[in-house]
Formats: sequence, C-alpha cells, structure tokens
Amino acid sequence: MSQKVGDYVLARLREWGVEKVFAFPGDGINGILAAWVRAGNQPKFIQARHEEMSAFEAVGYAKFTGKVGVCMATSGPGAIHLLNGLYDAKLDHVPVVAIVGQTSRSAMGGSYQQEVDLVSLFKDCCHHFDEMAMVPEQFPNLIDRAIRTAITMRSPTCIIIPTDVQEMEYSPPEHAFKQVPSSLGIAQPSLAPDDGAIREAAEILNGGSKVAILVGQGARGARDEVIEVAERLGAGVAKALLGKDVLADDLPFVTGAVGLLGTRPSYEMMMGCDTLLTVGSSFPYTQFMPKLEQARAVQIDADGSLIGLRYPYEVNIVADAKAALTALIPLLEAKSNRSWRERIELGVSHWWATMDRQARVESGEGDRVNPMRVVHELSPRVPLDAIVSSDSGSAANWYARHLQMRGEMRGSLSGTLATMGPGVPYAIGAKFGNPTRPVIALVGDGAMQMNGMAELITVAKYWKEWADPRFVVCVFHNDDLNQVTWEMRAMEGSPKFVESQSLPDVSYAGFARSLGLHAIDVGKDEQLGSAWEEALAADRPVVLDVRTDPNYPPIPPHANLEQMKDMVKALVGGDEDAWAIVRLGMKTKLQEFIPGTPKESR
Repeated sequence: MSQKVGDYVLARLREWGVEKVFAFPGDGINGILAAWVRAGNQPKFIQARHEEMSAFEAVGYAKFTGKVGVCMATSGPGAIHLLNGLYDAKLDHVPVVAIVGQTSRSAMGGSYQQEVDLVSLFKDCCHHFDEMAMVPEQFPNLIDRAIRTAITMRSPTCIIIPTDVQEMEYSPPEHAFKQVPSSLGIAQPSLAPDDGAIREAAEILNGGSKVAILVGQGARGARDEVIEVAERLGAGVAKALLGKDVLADDLPFVTGAVGLLGTRPSYEMMMGCDTLLTVGSSFPYTQFMPKLEQARAVQIDADGSLIGLRYPYEVNIVADAKAALTALIPLLEAKSNRSWRERIELGVSHWWATMDRQARVESGEGDRVNPMRVVHELSPRVPLDAIVSSDSGSAANWYARHLQMRGEMRGSLSGTLATMGPGVPYAIGAKFGNPTRPVIALVGDGAMQMNGMAELITVAKYWKEWADPRFVVCVFHNDDLNQVTWEMRAMEGSPKFVESQSLPDVSYAGFARSLGLHAIDVGKDEQLGSAWEEALAADRPVVLDVRTDPNYPPIPPHANLEQMKDMVKALVGGDEDAWAIVRLGMKTKLQEFIPGTPKESR
C-alpha cells in the first residue's frame, strides 16, 4: 500500500520513540491529521486549547522526562502561537521539535491566506535547525536531523511542511547525486574532561579556605558527586533556580536558591567566599556572585558556548558534570578546618527557622491567607516522587524560598524567559510523561486567567487516562498582578496602578467544579494543612483556590537601600495598600531578627 508524506512523518516519529505530540488542529496540517486517523492515533495526539499551550506542554514533557518534546500547529496563526513556548525551550535549553504546516507551494509568494514566511519566523528561536520541506525525499533527513539537533544542542528545532507536500506519495531518498539518506538513533557521549584542566581546578579548590559551589540544571545527573565535592572542601552549595531539584534541601550545607528569588544564606556565602566552583549553570545575575576580584573560580559545563560567562573563571572545563567531578574528587584534599562549613550550616538552620516564622505571620484579614504559608504547608506533605511546576510571578518567590526539595522530587519553571503562563501546561506535559507520579502546579491568578483556566479543560479531557490521578493546581488568588505591582514599588518608586494591576475576582474552584474536577476553597491559614492533604489524596485532579493577601512583600532578604527608598516613595505616593504593606512588611521582616539569631545569618 502506498504511503503519503503525512503517514511517513508519523511513522518516523514512532521509530524515534515519540509517544506524544502536543498539538492543535488546523487545515494547514490536514494531511498529517488524516494520516493520524490511518495510524490509529500513534503517536498520541494531545489536544491543547491553544497552540502556545501545546508548546509549553512539550517543554514540560521534555523537562520532566529527559526526552524530546514534540508539538505541532497549523500554518499562519497557529505557527505564530507556538513561538512563546519555543523561546522558553530555547532559553532554558530544552529539546523540543516543532512541526508546522504551510500553505501549498503553488500559492507561496502570492499573498495567500495565512501565508507567513515561517522560515524567517522561526529562524531565531529554532536557529540550530529550521527547514522547510519541498519534496518527499527530504523527510528522513529532516526529521532525523531535527530530533538529533534538538537533543545535541538542547534547543528547539522546526520542520515546516506545505500542505500539498503532506499529501504527496512518499518516496525515499535514493543513492543518487543531491539526495540525502538518513538513519535513526543517537548515542550521546559522556564528555570527558581535560586532565590538565582538572589538575588546575583541583589546585585552585584546594587552595581555598571558604569554598562556595553553585549548581544548575546541568548538574542534575551528578548529585552524589556534588555532595562528595562539598564534603571534601567543606563547601556550601547554592542552587540556580533551574537547578532547584539537583540537591535535597534537607542537606544542612545546601543554602537554597541564589539570585533575585534567592535566600540569605546563598547571598552571604557568595559575598563571603574566597573560591567558587560553578557546575552546570549559566546563572545570569553577576551581582549575586562574588565580587569580581574576591574569589578564584572554576566552571564546569557540557556546553562550551556557555562557559566562562558571568565571572572571571580561571579554569573553564567543558565536560559532562558527572565525569568532571568524578575525575576531580581524588585530587581534592579534605579540609580540616570546618569553620566555614559550620558557619554556612548555622546560617541555613536559621534561614529555615526564619521561613517558618515568616510563613506564620498572620494577615489580619479574615478571609486572606499568608502566601508563604501556602507553600510552607505543602512542603512537609509533598510526596517524595512529586513533580512541581511553578508559574512566573510572586508564586515563583514562594516556590523558590519555601518549597524544600527532598527524595526524588522534581521542580521547574520558566527560568530564563520567565514568561507568564507555563505553570499549568508544564504540569500537563509532566503528567503525560510521568503518569504514575503526582504533579502539582503553583500558579498566580494572573497566569490562571491568562491561560490556566482554559487548560483545566485539557486536564478534564484527559485525566482518566492517567495511572495516578493526583494532579493539583494551587491558585494564589489575590486579585492582583502581584509581582509587577511589587516591582513597580521597589524599582520605580511608584504606587500600585490599580487600572493595570487589579484583576477581576473569579472563582477558580467554581470553574473547576463545572468541569467535573474536585475543588477546595481556602481563606484561612489554619485550613491549609488539611486542604493540601485532601488535595493530595483525591481521586481526581484538584484546584486549590487559596485567597491570599497581596500585601506580603516578596522582597529578597538582600534588598538594597535604593530599593527600600523607592518602596517608601511608593507608599507615601498614594498606594492604596500602604498601611497593610507597612504592617505586614515590618512583621515579616522582623522575623529575621529574632533574638538569638547570629550576626552572620542576618
């Protein structure tokens, strides 16, 4: 029986082991949709509510499985809608393949309906591989290279297929001039480090008395080795936000997140160290790293294009993190003076005690919850195999500072693009990739209104297919675009601009119930513990609709004087929540100065 191009595309994806394609239909991919009918829905077509959500779901699937995520969209507007999710994949270094339709070749250049120059459109976000098919013989090469490039470069790639090409009879490339046969599979190497560079690195690290380690997502496969290095060097370990799940937070020397959403112990360790080892991270904020001539530094990263950035590293080792650390460990001398480590561990202990006290600061509003308490109550109850996604916005602050990673937990968010809206679709992609694991999304009400509510329909459509039904969307319901509101106050000295910042009051629980999902309304701090327990024991997906107080400041513990001056300027400038902000801000900040807290942890 003859095979059309659309049939071959799906067959080749199956040969690569692709099991899910996150997509939305349109006539620009009708030829492939017809092939899906003939293929018995293999790979499985996962219908999102919007093409942007398809891309985010593919990113979430890839982040939480380590496999390639695949998304598909129609020509013109459908293709355009994929862009935000693909840029998220590009900036967070995630392997995603986008397959998009295009108008027929005969109509190109004719200002035809939905005709967009898609090669140019995708050239930036998919610059490692962005190609349009013109004849059937191209397809083994196009699909194979798109997948291999996505894996190798950890980036999104794109294949554009005109509608008439989708419906052509497939014919393979021949052993002929200007034809390009191809093959399946890729065996990724373990990138071994240079021996001389490892010796140089060991000399620098052994010479330091106050060693700090910074890990990112590139260190995820080297957990045991990072711990061993930290033990030998008496070092503390800070985590870039995309590397939050690299190490457990119950290790006493793990200082938590670093940067704008970071912790005080991470900041103080960076400001006090004399030696820095960075593993698998291209953390962008230089101001949260040691001062430029303060520390000697070594970097390890598998991507040579991202090494040597942000800080004047003396040794830059391009290698797999596990391989490099394994080679490094025998050359490291165990530090006999543990005073630096003891200082770090004391600071970490007091930090978690401070977080506990801050989470228990009561709002004073009868139906509003401390947003820190939401994650604080989740943390001891979260299953050790859970996957947690966070949206951007103030929810990311509480995720970064209050959720303690333990066991085999995984967690992520839009780290570098920091776009609104991926929290729920990330969780959906994660669940399709890990149907036996509980999945939790922490989402602000701004992101929920932007697209999270629509994707609850996707959850309602598919949840009965999941082996484990536990899927919780926790909405921080404060009727405010809270992160930007606080940024305006702290960075612009501007009071809250109600017209841009206030949100319509929506019952997210009510919407969930209308879809047949379980829902829980929470308006008091003391309800949170039992609400999380109920949500995590439910027999279907749950929306936890928590009315939080928007006036708890998400200001980092290392806020500078100018930011504080701008905050005061905003409050005296007529901010409608000024008194509540002052009251809650002072009560929250004072928790850092409880008597007995040592000076170095302040």
